[in-house]
Amino acid sequence: MTEPTGRTDLQASLSTDFRIAVNRLSRTLRAQKADTTVSDAMFSALARLHRDGPMTLADLSRGDGVTPPSMTKTVAALVTRGLVSKGGHGDDRRKVLIGATPAGIDFVLETRRRRDGWLSPKLAALTPAERRVLVDATEIMRRLAHQ
Repeated sequence: MTEPTGRTDLQASLSTDFRIAVNRLSRTLRAQKADTTVSDAMFSALARLHRDGPMTLADLSRGDGVTPPSMTKTVAALVTRGLVSKGGHGDDRRKVLIGATPAGIDFVLETRRRRDGWLSPKLAALTPAERRVLVDATEIMRRLAHQ
């Protein structure tokens, strides 16, 4: 039987089951942080600064898909914790560059270590065939995320 949207019952069920599984896994992984009082938004901005290097507030906002006022609050909280710093922009003195501090970099690396530490043993417990399925699924998930 086809639903009014053209999706079959199987597609609708897969969509729901997949979404729930991804959300649960994501929530569990996000909880594996060096400090659980650091919000997901704060960690996302900090991890982007670690990965991409110092950038302006506008670039950081755009990269994380949030408004500049929201990012301003996030950055202020990260500055207060000593995880990011603000500095001058070499080309334009009106601009401010935001960058991860050594403590911020340590935080990102420790959080990644904890997340990998939680997930790695679970992946190791899978059969080789199941791990191969996850390799394929990972690529499919990347494509879905970029559509």
